[in-house]
Amino acid sequence: MSSSLLPSYGGYRQLKSFRISQLVYDVTVRFCNRYIDRRSRTHDQMVQAARSGVQNIAEGSLASGTSKKFELKLTNVARASLEELRLDYEDFLRQRGMPIWDRHDPRGAHLVARRFITADQVVCWVRDVTRAKKGSEAAPPDYAETAANAAIVLISVACYLLDKQVRQLAEQFEKEGGFTERLYAVRRNRRST
Repeated sequence: MSSSLLPSYGGYRQLKSFRISQLVYDVTVRFCNRYIDRRSRTHDQMVQAARSGVQNIAEGSLASGTSKKFELKLTNVARASLEELRLDYEDFLRQRGMPIWDRHDPRGAHLVARRFITADQVVCWVRDVTRAKKGSEAAPPDYAETAANAAIVLISVACYLLDKQVRQLAEQFEKEGGFTERLYAVRRNRRST
C-alpha cells in the first residue's frame, strides 16, 4: 500500500496519555491489592477500568492506520474508563469518611511536578507525604487516604491528556478525513493517470 494511503500508526508507547494511564493501572493494582478485598466486585471493577484505559489507547493507536474513526472511539472509551475509575476512588474515600483533595491542593501539584514513571515512586511519595502529615502522632499513619487521592490526581492528568488527544483526533479527522477518503483519492488519482 502507498504511504499516502496508510500513514504511520501505532506509536502509542510515546504518548503521554498512554504512559500516565499505564502508571494509573500499576498504582490501581497495588491499591486494590492492599485496600480492597480481592474477592469483591469492586476490586475487579477498579482493576479492569484501569486496564481498559491503557488497552484502549493502544488498540486505538494500532487501528488508526485504517480507521481514524475507530481510534477516536477507542481513545474516548479509554477516557470514559478512567472516569469510572476516578469515581470508584472517590467512593472509596467518601464511604470511609476520608476527604477528597480539592483540585488546588498543593499535594496534588507536588505529585504532578514529580513526573513519576513507576508505581514504586508513587508509593514512596505516598509514604513520605502521609508520614509528614501525621508527624509524631501515636497512631500509625493511614496511607489509604493519600494513596487514593494520589490515584485521583494521576487519573485527572490522564483524563486531561486524553481530552486533549480526542480533540486533536477529531480536528485531524475533520481536516484530513479517514482511510476511506484516502482510498478513494488514491484510486481516483490512479484512474486519471
